[in-house]
Amino acid sequence: MTVQIELLLLVLSALFFLSVFAGKASSKYGVPALLLFLAVGMICGTDGVGIEFDNIYIAQTIGTVALCIILFSGGMDTKFSEIKPIMLQGFLLSTVGVLLTALCAGVLIWFVLGCTMPGAGIGFLSSLLLAATMSSTDSASVFSILRSKGVHLKQNLRPMLELESGSNDPMAYMLVITILDVMKMGTEVSGWMIVFKLLMQLVVGGLAGYLFGKLAVFVINKIKIGNDALYPILVLTFCIFIFSATYYLQGNGYLAVYIGGLVIGNSKFVHKRSSMKFFEGLAWLFQLVMFLTLGLLVNPHELLPIALPALIISLLMILIARPLSVILCLLPFRKMSVRAKSYISWVGLRGAVPIIFAIMPLAENIPHARLMFNIVFFCTLVSLLIQGTSLPSVARWMKLSEKSKDVSKLRDFDIDVSNDIKTVLAEVELNENTFEVGNRLMDIKLPDNSLAVMVKREEKYFVPTGKTELNPKDKLLIMTDDYDSLQEVYKKLKVEK
Repeated sequence: MTVQIELLLLVLSALFFLSVFAGKASSKYGVPALLLFLAVGMICGTDGVGIEFDNIYIAQTIGTVALCIILFSGGMDTKFSEIKPIMLQGFLLSTVGVLLTALCAGVLIWFVLGCTMPGAGIGFLSSLLLAATMSSTDSASVFSILRSKGVHLKQNLRPMLELESGSNDPMAYMLVITILDVMKMGTEVSGWMIVFKLLMQLVVGGLAGYLFGKLAVFVINKIKIGNDALYPILVLTFCIFIFSATYYLQGNGYLAVYIGGLVIGNSKFVHKRSSMKFFEGLAWLFQLVMFLTLGLLVNPHELLPIALPALIISLLMILIARPLSVILCLLPFRKMSVRAKSYISWVGLRGAVPIIFAIMPLAENIPHARLMFNIVFFCTLVSLLIQGTSLPSVARWMKLSEKSKDVSKLRDFDIDVSNDIKTVLAEVELNENTFEVGNRLMDIKLPDNSLAVMVKREEKYFVPTGKTELNPKDKLLIMTDDYDSLQEVYKKLKVEK
């Protein structure tokens, strides 16, 4: 069947519109954006509107590219100074933790499917493969939920969860690939070969990511491009290069792009701000495309027959497999509180990555592959519904949330400064209470280390002086040394943050 390109673009634009509005609802009500994106895809699929999409290979390609971009962007957004104190904990959770989760969940899945679906004939190796696809956590969903609800975590939990979620996908990928090789080759694969392959993937992937990241920074700073808009494209080119080159070097491409993004994001290079903004938007675009594709790929009517075993598996992974792996990995770190470890256990949110990994058995024509895909999809939905919607309330219940020191993003003043300059910028809208002692800027008497550097009045911008008369609804761009000084500014101006 031939589809007109105009019709295809119209359908895609409609799906994008629906997904963007779903994302807005996610921010407002605290529902994971991923869940809503998947829902849009499912509603528009064969059991809903009727859009037919069953091309596994296209879905796998989209998932691979999307995951590459998302991991690279996540690495760029991760500050090395924040993850350095908890690097060992994060590394253990993203490697040993993934392995323990897969092993524990594999045993549980084998037992559950043997009791609830004995006729399916799913063996231990298939159960282990199913567990491996679901052994990594989803960082995008976790932090979109926490940030949208204004939850800020104590005890260095945010960077630890960020490091784990951003770096555990490569380990899960290697487990899935290894088990698939064992299932295809049988007894021809030795244990030593498996260990060697895993180590090869980790070592080569890590080294390639670091070295290619350094190379990217050097090239970006040295090359002279007449058009500044091409610098973000150059960074994107390096992202694709790092992934593909590492693959041919027999390393793990996903690990390489994450580390490459980490190296680039924590280095100085020209047009860094525009490149960071570019990748932030690109990552969201690819998440949207990926989630829609996965939602279209599933047939909701196929989820009903496996609902009971999939629900049991979901609960066992949430309540047993994930907590057990976290407890064992963090056992040496006795200074970490039980509440913190318990919350890390609860933030084992499954997202799009398990569904992408579940496509791989389908592409390889592994027995029971479709059944595995449906179970993974159902477990992801349950995880998003139970864990995803409860993250803020659980953090508050465990007394691990704290008041944010973050400043609201600048909307009317599209201004940013280098990370090397220790300056806080904030946008403040004045009201009637501000002018109790006078309406001139000098009357307000801001703290000594604070400046009002620009005023927006209606659609006009200007630089104020001490004699400038201010009006209600004026917006000030405030520059100050630190967050404590900013709080003093709020008090002086008699405005709420």
